[in-house]
Amino acid sequence: MQTLLVGIDAACARVLDPLFEAGATPTLEALFEDGVSGELESQIPPWTPSAWPSVYTGVNPGKHGVFSFLTFDGYDWDVINRTDVDEFAIWELLDRNEFSSVVVNVPVTSPPDDIDGAIVPGYTAPEGPPCQPEGVLDDIRDELGEYRIYGSHPAGDTPDEEKIEEYCALTRSRGEAFRYLADRFEPDFGFLQFQQTDTVFHEYPDRWDVIERIYETVDEQVAAILEEYDPDTVVVVSDHGIGEYEGYEFRVNEFLNDEGFVERIAGESGMPSWSSIAQNELREGNPGASEEQTAVERLLSAAAKVGITSQRMATALDRIGLKEAVAARVPGDVARAASESVDFEASTAYMRARIELGVRINLQGREPSGVVDPSEYDTVRTRLIESLRGVETPDGEPVFETVAPREELFHGDHVENAPDVITIPSSFDHFLTASLRGERFGSPQEPWNHKIDGTFAVSGAAIETPGTATAHLFDVAPTVLATMGVAASERMDGTTMPCIEPAGRESYPEYERDETTRTDDAQVEQQLADLGYLE
Repeated sequence: MQTLLVGIDAACARVLDPLFEAGATPTLEALFEDGVSGELESQIPPWTPSAWPSVYTGVNPGKHGVFSFLTFDGYDWDVINRTDVDEFAIWELLDRNEFSSVVVNVPVTSPPDDIDGAIVPGYTAPEGPPCQPEGVLDDIRDELGEYRIYGSHPAGDTPDEEKIEEYCALTRSRGEAFRYLADRFEPDFGFLQFQQTDTVFHEYPDRWDVIERIYETVDEQVAAILEEYDPDTVVVVSDHGIGEYEGYEFRVNEFLNDEGFVERIAGESGMPSWSSIAQNELREGNPGASEEQTAVERLLSAAAKVGITSQRMATALDRIGLKEAVAARVPGDVARAASESVDFEASTAYMRARIELGVRINLQGREPSGVVDPSEYDTVRTRLIESLRGVETPDGEPVFETVAPREELFHGDHVENAPDVITIPSSFDHFLTASLRGERFGSPQEPWNHKIDGTFAVSGAAIETPGTATAHLFDVAPTVLATMGVAASERMDGTTMPCIEPAGRESYPEYERDETTRTDDAQVEQQLADLGYLE
């Protein structure tokens, strides 16, 4: 194997340094100390579904087209997949140059590309996805036993130790599957990604012992691969960093409602949340809602239409110290029946998905029920930018470090897919939500947040002098190609890291993506909702 690329979701110095100091991850520590390593600046937005395609294509989201877990068709949406990514992946360019690859668990790779080698997709793929070559997932299961993309236990329904062990088992299975495929296909290039290193911060943010167990399992798997295949070059990268919130939850659509941009609608007639859709789909054929619960839902929905919403109830309960106790006993569907939501069709502008980090204008001719005339687009966008730039926390500090037109941050044929106004929270210390919750500010729903500072290490025979450096997420693809003597694409936004000899740039043919397919899998949607990515 010439080059091994190891992806560790959410890895960064604030996570790795304590692990290295404790001696918990000796293999990773050696890779970072013996090679060139440092901060890997992520992109906007710094989230899994957009960042990993940027890693494997070397282009910004304006070129590859993915900005979120969701793809939109008017006011309707679905989970993104590989057919939404409009650019060659590393393994496709290597395939064009007669190199083989094994790719395991990389997000947004389903349906897989047809290459010399094997691809087992990761995050956003349906459970039991199609793989390359056809039937290889069955072979893995016959050889190794159960192989899953997602955990089998619903959030909140499983004892901690059982769930933690499942996370470790999922992590082990990535390395085991990779080694099985490497033995079978003898690839020139390998790409293995670990996702539980991010998931653990969403599920067990205050349990450093659990975080350490996950990373120890990752380290064991990387060690086994290095021992068995001894790649010439090893590149370790993350898609973003992670760190504790130090600020507030800011309800963007609540603010936009106050400013006259968002219209709200009460009860079940509003646009449903993804978690609501997923739960309804999962319950089909297995009805679990009692008649009593359904009756309560109807009652609360009617109450919402006359202004008695779950948001107002929550505010009142919070003031007397009963909010958490009541919330623990009220089913999600019941609460949603009494909630208000954004009336997208009637609104001037709105945040449609929080991880897009931006606001979309309801433009005539672009959106099915657009209300903003194209001649007013610039005026409305300027008003939005000025309003959002002026938002301050209850402490008098700016909520956003950047509020800008999308074309200042993205370029390419798919900039149109981005929100019209990009909103970057100050130091990513504030949790942005698209939900309406009655008040503009609150406590963050999660204690940890994605950060812009990821990490990287390049180790191997090509590294003559260990040291530190900085690089950008877009630099990963051209660097990996250079380790194998393959020219980067002229369309790539990144450059080869200085520690590796460049292999030049080449004008590859335009990428012709397959007809877009949809990810029709409620389990994927529920997993993303459980982790707080979908509201």
